[in-house]
Amino acid sequence: MKKIDQLLIRSFIPPFILTFLVALFVLIMQFLWLHIEDIIGKGVGFVVIIELFFYLSISLIPLALPIAVIISSVMVMGNLTERYELTSLKSAGIPLIRIMLPMIYFTSAVMLCSILFSNYLIPLANLQYKTRLADISRQKMALSLETGVFNDDFKDMAIHIGKKDSDGRHIEDVIIHDYSNKGSEPMRILADKGEMHVSADGKHLVMNLFDGVQYQETGQLGSKENKAYPFSRTSFQQWNKVFDLSEFDLKLNDTEKYNEHYAMLSVPQLQAGIDTLDKKINTKISKMGEHFNQYIIFESDTFSKKPPIKKREILPKTPLNKKPISKVAKTKNEASPLVQKIEKPLAQYLNITETFEQEKVQEDLTSKAKSFALNINNKAHLTEHQIYKDLENRVKHIYELNFKFSLALSCCIFLFIGAPMGAIVRKGGFGYPILIAIIFFMVYIVLNVLFKKLAESFMIPPLLAAWSPCLILLPIGLFLTYKAMKDQELFRV
Repeated sequence: MKKIDQLLIRSFIPPFILTFLVALFVLIMQFLWLHIEDIIGKGVGFVVIIELFFYLSISLIPLALPIAVIISSVMVMGNLTERYELTSLKSAGIPLIRIMLPMIYFTSAVMLCSILFSNYLIPLANLQYKTRLADISRQKMALSLETGVFNDDFKDMAIHIGKKDSDGRHIEDVIIHDYSNKGSEPMRILADKGEMHVSADGKHLVMNLFDGVQYQETGQLGSKENKAYPFSRTSFQQWNKVFDLSEFDLKLNDTEKYNEHYAMLSVPQLQAGIDTLDKKINTKISKMGEHFNQYIIFESDTFSKKPPIKKREILPKTPLNKKPISKVAKTKNEASPLVQKIEKPLAQYLNITETFEQEKVQEDLTSKAKSFALNINNKAHLTEHQIYKDLENRVKHIYELNFKFSLALSCCIFLFIGAPMGAIVRKGGFGYPILIAIIFFMVYIVLNVLFKKLAESFMIPPLLAAWSPCLILLPIGLFLTYKAMKDQELFRV
């Protein structure tokens, strides 16, 4: 039996490695295709591209492992069944689970590697990949001064060239708008002809213009007031301008900007991040309650304690027989009392301002009440938006934490899907295995995207969202394994 196990492992590992590399390459191409516009034409060196490929390949390893498991398991079991070797083993009294045992051990090792990669290597790889991609995306296109259009590649400059000779050096009908003087009208330079060339060290673009005019207004940019401002017009026979080309160089930024992103964190860091977010949310809710209690108090002693703020509850509800009064107004009344004139029962007054005779006092009280209400409303909306962002970030942290383990478990589930499917369809090679693997992996990816969106929309808990694809595919794997063990057809008509 040991020899059979060894032969089975030897027949399982080569297709696993091959399909893993193919799947990894396909996933890399897919991700890079989405960002091809951010990379092409930016003058990115070959070393940077290779570095980008390296970091991306590491981050995609756990996603490629389930594909390799299901394809290789279908191929191996399909080949055994097609050559009647699996039938001979079953006839000898060896159950299917015992035949699959070497593959189960190997897949368990793959699961462990997936967890280790997800916890230690992938956060670092994601951080470097995200940083490099952001640096390349912000990088300007390679300098190309086309004719007939305004080129704004240079900072605070817009350059228009009417005609350019074939040598790329001599130019005509040049217009330059200089916006370097912030807040004022731009300086405009017009020239009939000129020359341009790159310096010997390649760090500067030198432009020599001839027979031109320089215009400058000192008024404020965009001002519509009818004021007289000085206007200067200067003619020149030669005007030289040197442009710095260092802004076109690729600058690799510090990675600290993305350190706190949930995809760049390990399991302990995600757990610490979830605790931090919980504290932030509770602190903001507490501060929101304290802020509101500065403006509203209650006459009853039963409301002397601050009521807890429930979810989506901005202010504590006031019973109809309790009258909220302004704390600020009460303080001011103690300092300089306002004279009230009450000539009828309070129930017959529309509001408290009618009890004051002076119209100015009524207007002041109404204005202050509106101001307090507007302040509370703005503060509530701002705090609600901040809490919503923190809750959304918390969901992403919880989902990412559990997805690291659920993705590793999917390798084992795919083994119990692929191996029985190979025994049932009785076809080896690359035809049926790849088709079966694509179908189940597409279902897995769609389920992951679906449940992740549901979790981010607060429709289901993120813990359930991360494990739902595995919970859905696990019964399918058990059903297929049962069918294969009993040598039954998949569906009886």
